[in-house]
Amino acid sequence: MSNETVTRGLGWLRLSGGPRDLGLALGRAGRAAVAQNLLVHPLWQTVNAPAQAARVARMAETTRARFPWIWTEIEGLAEGLGLPIWQVFAWNCRGDLLASVPDGCTTVMLPGPEPMLAHNEDGLPFFRDTCFIAEAQPEGRPGFHAFCYPGSIPGHTFAFTGAGLVQAVNNLRLVGVEPGIPRMVLGRALLATGSLAAALELLRDAPSGGFHFALMQRGDPRMISVEFGGGGYSVKEIDAAAVHANHALHLRGALTAQTITDSSRDRQARGEALVAAGHEPLAILRDTGGSGLPIRRAATDDPDEENTLGTAMMRLSGQRLDWSIHDGADGPARYSGTA
Repeated sequence: MSNETVTRGLGWLRLSGGPRDLGLALGRAGRAAVAQNLLVHPLWQTVNAPAQAARVARMAETTRARFPWIWTEIEGLAEGLGLPIWQVFAWNCRGDLLASVPDGCTTVMLPGPEPMLAHNEDGLPFFRDTCFIAEAQPEGRPGFHAFCYPGSIPGHTFAFTGAGLVQAVNNLRLVGVEPGIPRMVLGRALLATGSLAAALELLRDAPSGGFHFALMQRGDPRMISVEFGGGGYSVKEIDAAAVHANHALHLRGALTAQTITDSSRDRQARGEALVAAGHEPLAILRDTGGSGLPIRRAATDDPDEENTLGTAMMRLSGQRLDWSIHDGADGPARYSGTA
């Protein structure tokens, strides 16, 4: 069912089977890291507090009704982690329950004849060396490669699928949201869609926490920026090099009902300046310059409690996707290939 390569740095996990099989393998891969670091973190306690129980129950009911296979995958994840399903499900609702969580990220979007998405995945610093790339072959659904955090389902980071979809996801800190379905469940469902059109329809009018998806698809010339949350939805076709950090740029309503941290504001401004100056995407995502907080994050006292844990370069060339994944501040890629 799964073969895990355990090395220092960003790991690699091959897994296949039905939803419970995939969830079980993901849970086993992340069990030690979750037990050692996450269960004692205040954020775990907050999302599992009695005050959140009714909202978690409502989202669980919606998930089971709309995406029973994802609920089954989360059941397998909980079994692999050795934790109660309700605690694990609540953790996978963290961005819907709370306006601000430590799931950062910066995306560089380069449209053109060979469009490219480049992405820094920023998360809780203690997850360094315990995250992994899932190379998954689900039964009856497209295969995918996705960056995974211990304890979380795939689909809310960077990924590419056997159907030709490529995605990079950023947290939006929307306020006043009353969630109906977890944004991470929608991200997981997107990995099973067969086209860019189907992906966009899935995210339309989502009563969830806020996310930004940068999307492209093999054989489609478009690069799409999607911001959604709280029932709002905005789609923008990217026609020039652009950057997206962790706040909404074009979602009506969210522009005045969101939290913009100093880090997100500084990364957005620095990224836009570097793009305008013609810097290469990997250099942009490894940048630590500027007068504000850096794009590449490695500080133990990062104000958002986030560090850069992985960087992806994903370029479409005709029917081919060339990709590389980096887990260091310099040097060559840890993994690379052509899909």
